[in-house]
Amino acid sequence: MSSVLPRPFAAEDAGGARNRPWLVALAGFAAMYLPIYWWAATTIWQSDDNAHGALILAVVLWLFWGVRREIAAIETRPAPGWGWSIFAFGVLVYFIGRVAGVLMLTMFAQPFVVAGMLLVMKGKRALRIAWFPVLYFIFMIPLPGSLVDGITAPLKQWISAIVVDVLYQVGYPISRSGVILTIGQYQMLVADACSGLHSMYSLSALGTLFMYIMARANRLHNAIMLLAILPIAFTANVVRVIALVLITYHLGDEAGQGFLHGTAGIVLMLVSLGFFFALDALLARALGTRVPAASPATRAQTVSQPASSTRQP
Repeated sequence: MSSVLPRPFAAEDAGGARNRPWLVALAGFAAMYLPIYWWAATTIWQSDDNAHGALILAVVLWLFWGVRREIAAIETRPAPGWGWSIFAFGVLVYFIGRVAGVLMLTMFAQPFVVAGMLLVMKGKRALRIAWFPVLYFIFMIPLPGSLVDGITAPLKQWISAIVVDVLYQVGYPISRSGVILTIGQYQMLVADACSGLHSMYSLSALGTLFMYIMARANRLHNAIMLLAILPIAFTANVVRVIALVLITYHLGDEAGQGFLHGTAGIVLMLVSLGFFFALDALLARALGTRVPAASPATRAQTVSQPASSTRQP
């Protein structure tokens, strides 16, 4: 019998054997989290406070898709000691979250489960390659109510005080009592949604993603960018509240609470991102920072090209 014909079948069987553990791992993760994602999509992801959850999930999938070939190409050197320990911790946290009905715990378990799987199946180098997608799961964790309440109250006070000071300095008849602003014949309440907490959370997710994609080599550049995320989000939210107060004063309460109120949230995020991108460009020019050749964006373009294969004679 010819020894030529069986080779494609042998190669196909070998490829299937290599992929089978990954398919099993993916099926196990899907069994754990698809019900969670479905429940979140029909409940908390429908709210304004946690609407970013579905977007974060899509970004995580995109990030893992971008590094899949790089992980597959490296040598397999499993780290079962660390891998099984981290995986077991993640499964334990997941189980406690499911039993107690605490979504925050089930979401918190994701990076540990995935990190453990990578260590067991491929090794430490795989985790180093996928460190950012693994950590990005953190932004899917809903903020606990006690933390939100503890941060929201002082944020509203600070924003109210800044808005009143700024508008009073330019001649507007404005005053405040706590978080209630009085301008002309109108009274406005700086509500929880106006604290800017969730915009800070969203900008942190987008800002860190931008930093990962750009992969600036200068540590000072990255440190300044990271430290600037929250101040930029807070400043943009102050501008948003000032704009809503002025719209109400000049155009009436209906205009301030209607379409323009909802549009202001979109404008807030666009302005925040604009400031963030401008700061990145300014720092790149001032510090001479360049995007390294091995940036994620470059790697994504590289791995999208078909890999050359060496055929056995």
